[in-house]
Amino acid sequence: MSGEQTGGEQVDHDLRERLLQLLNEARLAGAFEMLRPVLVEALETVGSTAGVDSAGASALPMRYGMIGASPALRATFALLDKIVPSDVSVLIQGETGTGKELVARALHDYGPRKGKPFLAENCAAVPADLLESELFGHKKGSFTGAFTDRAGHFVAADKGTVFLDEIGDMPASMQPKLLRVLQEGEVRPVGSNKVTKVDVRIVAATNKDLRAMCKAGAFREDLYYRLNVVTVNLPPLRERKGDVRYLVSFFLAKIGREMGREARITDEALAVLERWRWPGNVRELENEIRRAVALTNGVIGPQDLSPALRKDA
Repeated sequence: MSGEQTGGEQVDHDLRERLLQLLNEARLAGAFEMLRPVLVEALETVGSTAGVDSAGASALPMRYGMIGASPALRATFALLDKIVPSDVSVLIQGETGTGKELVARALHDYGPRKGKPFLAENCAAVPADLLESELFGHKKGSFTGAFTDRAGHFVAADKGTVFLDEIGDMPASMQPKLLRVLQEGEVRPVGSNKVTKVDVRIVAATNKDLRAMCKAGAFREDLYYRLNVVTVNLPPLRERKGDVRYLVSFFLAKIGREMGREARITDEALAVLERWRWPGNVRELENEIRRAVALTNGVIGPQDLSPALRKDA
């Protein structure tokens, strides 16, 4: 397949790029739902989106920053439609790579706290002795290396949202302190005897079974129920029938811009991707496309995919 474009194809390509940019700008400005039908119709008029593979996927279905049209994902969108306008605590559950932070950002960007601070922390990535300082702040001299006073995430995100990823890995010693924030709306910095009132929405996420952890005594049950006012269960990519081709189109365009090179994918290679079970979910798919774009000269065939995928095919 030739990588050359006619003048008309280049115009369509540029127009699609601009329409996709307008969709994103509308989302950031909070006007996405109002403008989306018009912009999507325009995208469909000029044909497939920029970077669409040779299978000919149509305009990308996208809501809340997530791409797909499978029944499983539409069910997630329907739930988000109900809870986005509210201010309740939300627990996001899903496998690694399913897009939990995308949901957290959607709850913030489309909700009543949009425009206010959004701060995220991975509870599994910060040592237990530093997590309290990261979240609640500290006073100068409260521990070695505390050279100045520091406001933690909850103070810095006042009136906004704090996203606690991998909440199942939060140390047991931290759990009652987080519970106090949820119950009383106040934090106490490390080394201080004064509390600070905060108004923060908490969104938490995990790939663990918190209910089972509660039964095993590894997670506080009262904290679990405080966090779990509403649960969003994100479907793994293997259960999102038909979404792989949309995601491939999106990643081809995105990665092509980043690398400064266009790439297309054959029907045969796309079929291999659609058969794979994606244990790493959307993140694994993105990495697979990134690898293929880097190693090919513009047309991705089955031979350009990872050996594990080719063997499975």
